[in-house]
Amino acid sequence: MTTSLNLDGGTALVLIDLQKGILGLPTTRPAPEILKNAIALAEAFRARKLPVVLVKVAWSPDGGDLPTTDVDRPGPAAAPPAAFSEIPRELAELGDVVVTKRHWGAFTGTELDLQLRRRGIHRIVLAGISTSIGVESTARTAWENSYELVFAEDATTDTDADSHAHAFGKIFPRIGKVSTTEDILEALDS
Repeated sequence: MTTSLNLDGGTALVLIDLQKGILGLPTTRPAPEILKNAIALAEAFRARKLPVVLVKVAWSPDGGDLPTTDVDRPGPAAAPPAAFSEIPRELAELGDVVVTKRHWGAFTGTELDLQLRRRGIHRIVLAGISTSIGVESTARTAWENSYELVFAEDATTDTDADSHAHAFGKIFPRIGKVSTTEDILEALDS
């Protein structure tokens, strides 16, 4: 992990799928710990007037916008209830940017890139659930779109330990900097 972080005014915090339905999944690092670290990051970003982006996944009640590709392990066959996509009250604040996605990555079919670029953002601190799906898909597109990336490893988890380890050991160090909540908070203070 790295401590040489330059988190200037062009940095935003992007939290992936920290919503009630996904926080309830069995994860390799306990979801309450992930949420606690995400809240600490969000509070620090807000205190410095830096954008906090909360990304959630949701589909229309009729399920008409669910992915329909022919795969071996398909996603949901019907849209989950609305409560599945609710962001916990203790995480969200008025003024946060909320982005609803319908795919793994937060850039596909959403206004995330527009929301970041119009705010002058060139660097993203990224965290959430799950490492190998929503976080990694978002990270790859962000990197391809020339955003600098910092990954808060202790504010990110997966339902599969091997997938989490692979992303943080092999993928993320090649497209960004892997860090901790504590080191990110220190960098924001300097």
